Amino acid sequence: MKLKVVHDVCGREVLLQQILETGGHCPWDGKPFNKDYTANLAGALATAENAGNVLENALEEIAGMRPSFVIDRRSLLGQIEAQLQRLNRDGATAALNQGPERQRARR
Repeated sequence: MKLKVVHDVCGREVLLQQILETGGHCPWDGKPFNKDYTANLAGALATAENAGNVLENALEEIAGMRPSFVIDRRSLLGQIEAQLQRLNRDGATAALNQGPERQRARR
């Protein structure tokens, strides 16, 4: 799994590895993704990507066993989807509060 984000300011796609290499700043415009929690944000993104890899590998192993059950999608992804919606909604709200430069980047 390769976690990818789109920066609200410049509108460019950024991979997690690029965020870690720049210490929580956009590699394209140099601006921090969060002015107060730059290092914490980079660490949390790394944790999310690692957790995604662990989940992906476990599901691949389970599928290889050809079990006689199906996994309920909502039980696996419900909270993940809810947090993604929250993150993207809050990000959109933050962009609206940042003026025309960030609003243009979201289009």
